[in-house]
Amino acid sequence: MNYPNALQTQQERELELTDICKDILANARNELYLNMRFLDVALSGLVFTPDPAVTPAGTDGMGLYFHSESLANLYRRGREHVNRLYLHSLMHCLFCHMYHKKQRDEQIWNLACDMAVEYMLDHLFLKCIHLPQRIFRREWYRKLEEGNHTLTAEYIYRRLILFGPDRNLLLRLEQEFVRDDHSIWGQSDNPRNPNQEQQKKWNDARERMQTEMETFSKEASDDFKSLEEQVQVENRKRYDYREFLRKFSVLKEEMKVDMDSFDYIFYNYGMNLYGNMPLIEHLETKEEQRVEDFIIVIDTSMSCKGELVQRFLEETYSVLGESESFFRKINIHIIQCDDQVQEDVVIQSHEALKDYMNNFTIRGEGGTDFRPAFAYVEELRQKKQFAKLKGLIYFTDGYGVFPARKPEYETAFVFMKEDYRDVDVPPWAIKLILDADEYLNDQNGHF
Repeated sequence: MNYPNALQTQQERELELTDICKDILANARNELYLNMRFLDVALSGLVFTPDPAVTPAGTDGMGLYFHSESLANLYRRGREHVNRLYLHSLMHCLFCHMYHKKQRDEQIWNLACDMAVEYMLDHLFLKCIHLPQRIFRREWYRKLEEGNHTLTAEYIYRRLILFGPDRNLLLRLEQEFVRDDHSIWGQSDNPRNPNQEQQKKWNDARERMQTEMETFSKEASDDFKSLEEQVQVENRKRYDYREFLRKFSVLKEEMKVDMDSFDYIFYNYGMNLYGNMPLIEHLETKEEQRVEDFIIVIDTSMSCKGELVQRFLEETYSVLGESESFFRKINIHIIQCDDQVQEDVVIQSHEALKDYMNNFTIRGEGGTDFRPAFAYVEELRQKKQFAKLKGLIYFTDGYGVFPARKPEYETAFVFMKEDYRDVDVPPWAIKLILDADEYLNDQNGHF
């Protein structure tokens, strides 16, 4: 009679424990679905996979990897711990945290993601994931809530940089908020490395989740209000400012060789047939979409912070300085206005724009009223100050009186708000919200 050896017995026990852990995760998934039906698509987006290198579990956007022994020990503490771990990792996927690392400090970014997710889970008020909050956690929630911002991972990351805690405090925060393993996030040598298709899958799942939450919330309480707000913030389209400015461009010929219209076949044929006589040559002019006449209005009311205005101007300058986007001769009016027009500076060259940036000062700081700026622009149009005015960009916080009538040119209200909260604008205007995190000089900072 053949008796199983110790190694075989151990392997059988490990396989049995793996199957048990898969059942534990499946039960957690079912319980989460019963409490949050709007997560139906997302909950089925992860494949349960054992991995001894992950403790107790983690995800890369494709699978939920778990350490069998660690997960079993966690389940012994209570199924709420497993439910919360599952939902915690799922939220990382839905909010694409593993794809947004960029050039940030990895340790701080990972912590910011965990803190953002835990804040959402603590405000769901669901018994199936409820765990008591310690005083230390509540105190940090209070610090982060100052300023009434939506606590996204990007916002928390900036706050952690500004708080500037030492490594000991950073370790204490990790002990409090870290719940899953991030070691497999974006590893270039890992075959499970997240890719664009996976990110698109989670973006689509999050958008569907928002739709179902908005439908479901009509019958539900405010238990999911915090999560719904986070989803709305994340689903708001991020804009490329350069692409946005192309909306205000005009088609005009430039003295430039047009390689797109050049036909190499006829060129080579002529050179081969006649020796040095091409049958076609490059065009010396090219039609391109570029910005020539343009207006930038800066809301200089007291509610619009000078720091954000400066960031907006710096970004605008970087775009205006690109030769492929703007004509050599430009006619840009930079108007400062609060409840009345305070200043109008005409910029006709990149050098003048740079000089304006270096000597920029805010003028006004009164109330907010958008009508005087539009009335002033209309006066300029009547005086034929523009050859072909395509558009106006109004940088503001949004709290003011809008014109009642649509102007004859495109108008955009630009907000650089850290929390992406909606601001009502007239139906004829474009609303653009820029992510302030993209323009912070200290986004790559370290403790």
